[in-house]
Amino acid sequence: MRFLPDDELTVAVVGLGYVGSCLAAILADSGTDVIGIDIDAAHVAELNAGRCRFSEAGLPELLARWAGTERLRVTTDYARAAEADVVVVTVGTPVHEDGTLKDTQLRSACEELSKYLRPGGLLVFKSTVPPGMTRELVVPLLQQRGLMCGADFGLAFCPERLSEGEALRELRSFPIVAGGWCADSTEAAAEFWRRSMGAEVIVCDSIEAAEMVKLADNWWIDHNIALANELARVCGLLDVDVLDVIAAANSIPKGNGNVNILLPSVGVGGSCLTKDPWMVWRAARDRGVDLRTIPAARAVNDSMPAHTFDLIAGELAKLGKPVAGSKVAVIGLAFKNNTGDLRATPTRPVVAALREAGAEVAIFDPLVDEDEAEKTFGLPMSPGVAEAVEGADCLAVLAWHKAFEAIDLVRLKRRTADSCVVVDGRAYYSKETIAMLQESGFAYRGIGR
Repeated sequence: MRFLPDDELTVAVVGLGYVGSCLAAILADSGTDVIGIDIDAAHVAELNAGRCRFSEAGLPELLARWAGTERLRVTTDYARAAEADVVVVTVGTPVHEDGTLKDTQLRSACEELSKYLRPGGLLVFKSTVPPGMTRELVVPLLQQRGLMCGADFGLAFCPERLSEGEALRELRSFPIVAGGWCADSTEAAAEFWRRSMGAEVIVCDSIEAAEMVKLADNWWIDHNIALANELARVCGLLDVDVLDVIAAANSIPKGNGNVNILLPSVGVGGSCLTKDPWMVWRAARDRGVDLRTIPAARAVNDSMPAHTFDLIAGELAKLGKPVAGSKVAVIGLAFKNNTGDLRATPTRPVVAALREAGAEVAIFDPLVDEDEAEKTFGLPMSPGVAEAVEGADCLAVLAWHKAFEAIDLVRLKRRTADSCVVVDGRAYYSKETIAMLQESGFAYRGIGR
């Protein structure tokens, strides 16, 4: 059966969080009529007014251009899904501590959509789930009112694989993976992405294969970062610059590319790397296989905030200053560079450890919502970087955004304590910048540097 019409498409995007908002904006900007559906009435009102709560380069402009127009209509009404030729589901899929899926949002979306399924339509799921979940949970929920998957409607899984800070560029350039319930579903999903976005499509033999792709991506990334973090700890002990080691190590070809060790940092956060590997681990354990690399990598990456605290304490001690009573300005609060996302940010345990040790802590990040920052860290955010570093004994740079590039670090030295150390958790300053910092009177210490 053919699950796509030959004329222009109308697409419903269900779940307008970070991924859904980016996808809806790109589809609208590419010429597709989009119906956005989300149960958060306040968020829907913001979007229809052209406002964006996500810090993502280019996204506010796209939403301001299209939201509230015929090209991008946003609502809380699931019934509007019946108007769409294609429904794309991008609701949140967090996990419990034991790695099992918190399926509340996914289950609710499927139950609502089952009421409004359109015969001949196509459903595409992008929400990350354990392998087998689409077949075992999603399809039965959708079929509960009598329409049958593969006969009355098509269904495919196309994993979300975006990196915050680069999402719009990646949506326009990354290949999209598609695995369908049946051959007709797979073909329809591939045609949809090609027609709507001009995307390259990688076809998988099954839904389960497509589910595993996103999990394998993030398993590899988390494991690679753990390697980089442990390499950095060894390099720090040997007084070797880990960035030099990584650059040299990455110069040799291996397999279809080069050795590609990623960069160490204050830790791993966000909504994907901290949970997706556990989904794989749990799925394997439920089938009698005990995966060892996932718990090891997670333990390494979860240890990095404590390691960063130890670096700060050690560098303050070199200046003759105990942590208690010292002022530490934490610059950059998000879980990675060039995003304002505080979900599972590794800077939070660093700040908590500093405060528990008696330090005075100031925080600042221009991409982070002030209310979210105060809720996450239990501190009001400083109004600017100059105010944050006033009298500071340590500048802990734990995320480095493009917005920081205009900061004159040398001039900031005038505001700090006479002896002050810069601890580099994710800025990866060049050697020239480090020399400049040292010439202006700062001490410097990076992770593995």
